[in-house]
Amino acid sequence: MLTTLKIQFERINFFTWPSLLITGWVVTMISIPIVRWTWGDAAKLPFINAGVLLQAAAVLVILVEAWGWQRAMKTAVFIALFTFSAEALGSTTGVPFGEYSYTDVLQPQLLGVPLLIPAAWLMMLPPAWATVAFLTQKPKWRGLPSSILFIILSALALTVWDLLLDPQMVNWNLWVWQEAGGYFGIPWQNFWGWFLTAALLTAIIRPKALPIRPLLVIYTITCFLEVVGLALFWGMPGPALAGGLGMMVFVYIGWRGTAAS
Repeated sequence: MLTTLKIQFERINFFTWPSLLITGWVVTMISIPIVRWTWGDAAKLPFINAGVLLQAAAVLVILVEAWGWQRAMKTAVFIALFTFSAEALGSTTGVPFGEYSYTDVLQPQLLGVPLLIPAAWLMMLPPAWATVAFLTQKPKWRGLPSSILFIILSALALTVWDLLLDPQMVNWNLWVWQEAGGYFGIPWQNFWGWFLTAALLTAIIRPKALPIRPLLVIYTITCFLEVVGLALFWGMPGPALAGGLGMMVFVYIGWRGTAAS
């Protein structure tokens, strides 16, 4: 696997817009614990915002280069509107994620939902698609069963990321749960909500001809940053282990499938 990763990363041109945006994103995320130690908790917020926006921008530019402006922008806008609606519904009714609410830390907000949240969905859903995209690109996998498998597995690839994300964001007081749940304080219903939302989005969009390698790079880097951050800097080894194992399964599947295609 390490050899495969080395070969794939060597193919990347580091002087393109996606590469520059990815570099800016990584530098920003690495800066968060340094900024917190130096200036306190409040100082890290602009870096959180910048990290999400840079990662989302990198994903969008990657899609634009592969699909063209029209298709990429339609997809991005649909993801943003769909996930904003899901979050607004969830934070007011408890469906589908459970009973939670956003604090006033992330601004600006509309209907109680930070406008940054749809960008967070955009920055990770296409990379999740990329982890299992090989299922739709090989002749033997084409057809209805492979499409269903793609929807299920890509939704899982996104959901396991939240095994890392949700405990961290609750710890940072970005949102709160009305009642603590069984996964490091997070209700299990939340993950069913993530899976359902991602599966519905994937089924509706039906992404084809994905730019797999650059999106896999983003998924892989996200896994590494989250695991190292939670385990070493934020004092959350449990979520780091559980979420890290989940994401690494899809990192392996993605690069293995890409190398074989």
